[in-house]
Amino acid sequence: MSRKTAREVAMKITFARLLGGEAIYNDVLEKSDSEKTPTEEDIAFADKLIDGVQAHSEELDTLINEYAKNWTTERLPKVDLVILRIALYELMHSENPTGAIINEAVALAKRFCDENSYQYINGILGSYVRRED
Repeated sequence: MSRKTAREVAMKITFARLLGGEAIYNDVLEKSDSEKTPTEEDIAFADKLIDGVQAHSEELDTLINEYAKNWTTERLPKVDLVILRIALYELMHSENPTGAIINEAVALAKRFCDENSYQYINGILGSYVRRED
C-alpha cells in the first residue's frame, strides 16, 4: 500500500464516522482497489490521520470556515469537508511535502467529489499554505 491509498482509506473511515457509522480498516482497504498489502508504516499513517482529524476537528473546522469563501463547514458537502480536514491536519502536523499533501487532496476530490470541488479544495489549502509561509 502507498501513502496515497492510506490517505484514501483514512478519508473513507473518517467519512463513515462523520455520518455516524463505523468503518473497519480491512473492509475499506479491500474496496480501495489496492493489490498491495499495507505495511505497518502505512497503517500507522492512516491511523494517525484518522485519530488526528477526530481529535482536532474543531480547530480544523475553524480554519476551514476562515478560508472558505461563501461557505461554512455546515454547508460543505461532507466528502469535501473530510478531505479538507485530513489535508489540513496533515499540513499542520506532519513533515510530509506540502505539494504532495495538496496534490493528494485534489486527487481525492477529483475522484470522490463534485466536478468543481477539487478547485475549491485546492484554493482553501493553497490559501492556508500561503498564510502560514
